[in-house]
Amino acid sequence: MNKKFIRSEQLLARAEKTIPLGSQTFSKSKTAYPYGVSPFFIERGLGCKVWDVDGNQFTDYVSGLLSISLGYCDQDVDNAVIKQLKSGVTFSLPHRLEMEVAEILVELVPCAEMVRFGKNGSDVTSAAIRLARAFTGKEDIAVCGYHGWQDWYIGSTSRNLGVPKATKALTHAFTYNDIDSLTAIFQQYNLAAVILEPMNVAYPENNFLQQIKALCQQHDTLLIFDEMITGFRFALGGAQALFEVTPDLATFGKGMANGYPISAVVGRKDIMMLMEDIFFSGTFAGETLSLAATKATLTKIQTQEVLPHIHQLGQQLITSLQQLTTQLGSPKWLKVCGHPAWSFLQLLDSECYSSWQLKSLFLQEMNQRGLLLGGGHNLNFAHQEEDIKTLIKGYSEVLPLLAKTIAQQDFEQKFHGKVLQPLFKVR
Repeated sequence: MNKKFIRSEQLLARAEKTIPLGSQTFSKSKTAYPYGVSPFFIERGLGCKVWDVDGNQFTDYVSGLLSISLGYCDQDVDNAVIKQLKSGVTFSLPHRLEMEVAEILVELVPCAEMVRFGKNGSDVTSAAIRLARAFTGKEDIAVCGYHGWQDWYIGSTSRNLGVPKATKALTHAFTYNDIDSLTAIFQQYNLAAVILEPMNVAYPENNFLQQIKALCQQHDTLLIFDEMITGFRFALGGAQALFEVTPDLATFGKGMANGYPISAVVGRKDIMMLMEDIFFSGTFAGETLSLAATKATLTKIQTQEVLPHIHQLGQQLITSLQQLTTQLGSPKWLKVCGHPAWSFLQLLDSECYSSWQLKSLFLQEMNQRGLLLGGGHNLNFAHQEEDIKTLIKGYSEVLPLLAKTIAQQDFEQKFHGKVLQPLFKVR
């Protein structure tokens, strides 16, 4: 274990001259990976493995921020894209792939009667909010979870610089699994929509999603599920199929195209028809390579044991992590949670070190073991049982090291980079 990141740091210094943070995405930047002990540029990927610019190999448990559902360079997806590439990418009129992929989504997703495409999550969550406001004639929104960078949402977080005060005032955050926190917002505001991730770190408790839907129906408010991550990962029809709660609108993206840039807003026809009146339009929304990738990805998820495979490995990982934390005496600074397809080992504040210090040391040690992690375990179809065993072996070495560091209070001697700084917490 002696991985060096010299080339990564050289390229980062170069990138920072022309790109803020040196990255297009906060979660891929030095705000997410501690400088001095982390890779910052990946050169290539295959299956669940990636190689950085220094030639270091990693088993990747980030999966392109959950956009990789099948694995890097999946042959079926790549072949579909290559075939379409020979016919053209972006045309002067719609391509039939737009209709064909929309029909697949309508078939698979309970709430989907009509579909419009975008390029990233922020596109379609913002479109859903505009639809809700147009349909209800109301403006206030209740939010729970992460919904992108657009003003209407990010204004409700600590990363609200540049967002007008009038816009901030229209968005109100509530707490997952705390129905009273949402009820209080309903008592104070006339809501156009409630938008939430139907699940993130915790399962819904006490019919939480059903209670939200009942509140929305009572107040003539639209219910929007942000299924950017849960869609085609928790179940074929998303978390709404898994938990049997059908929203009015839903948004999808991430792994629906195995890394190709596409997203979708779907929902009731009477609401979606307002797309003809509001302005949601983009030159590249019908770009055919991503549509071909989506069709191939969803076909593979439907016809092969993609989700059962991911769920089985994920449950194996959760069970092993729970055993490890028990062996460590179930310390308060460790918490295992989430769904098998998207689980977490949360590092919380200890008596002497912050969660950011512990995460920085954790990532340093896991990077040295060739294990690339971010905020959770983002498994894909290319991961195998051996990869889970390798990850658990890494945890079995690193978690006791963290416990020993806390006990001996020698963090400064063990950590060799720059400690991560708080960004903003949404889950």
